[in-house]
Amino acid sequence: MEWAEAKLLRRGRFSEPGRLYLLTTVTHQRKPLFASLLAARLVIGQMRHSEREDACQSLAWVVMPDHLHWLIELHTNTLCSLMRQFKSRSGTALCKAGVSRGQVWQRGYHDRALRKDDDVRKTARYIVANPLRAGLVEHIGDYPHWDAVWLTADVTDPLNSL
Repeated sequence: MEWAEAKLLRRGRFSEPGRLYLLTTVTHQRKPLFASLLAARLVIGQMRHSEREDACQSLAWVVMPDHLHWLIELHTNTLCSLMRQFKSRSGTALCKAGVSRGQVWQRGYHDRALRKDDDVRKTARYIVANPLRAGLVEHIGDYPHWDAVWLTADVTDPLNSL
């Protein structure tokens, strides 16, 4: 990892393939760009693109109106490279679709490496319950922009299956 990339990680952190990370990034000036269905789906499409490139595996995520929480297992990329590519591609897609003009994301991102003794499902529950805590919905199933790998197809209460 180059020094410039290392500098962007939180103090004492380094990108480690196979490690789980909770990533958070915010829209420029906290504009609620992702309140739009189209904008949120374009961002989700770029997250899936990162998976297809084997940069990471998404474990859980929620796209809020002005930010993204993304729990991943890092694969081939560094965190810095993953986020740079994701933010660049998603910003371009949003501009091409006419959702945004100019800067989409604030500079940087927050990363938290999960420890081996961290409860991953508890972290996932916290992530997907974000719309409830923000008062956007009364039931998580009513919020369209989230997912978790632990869900099964016949779930009536999504948070209980996590």
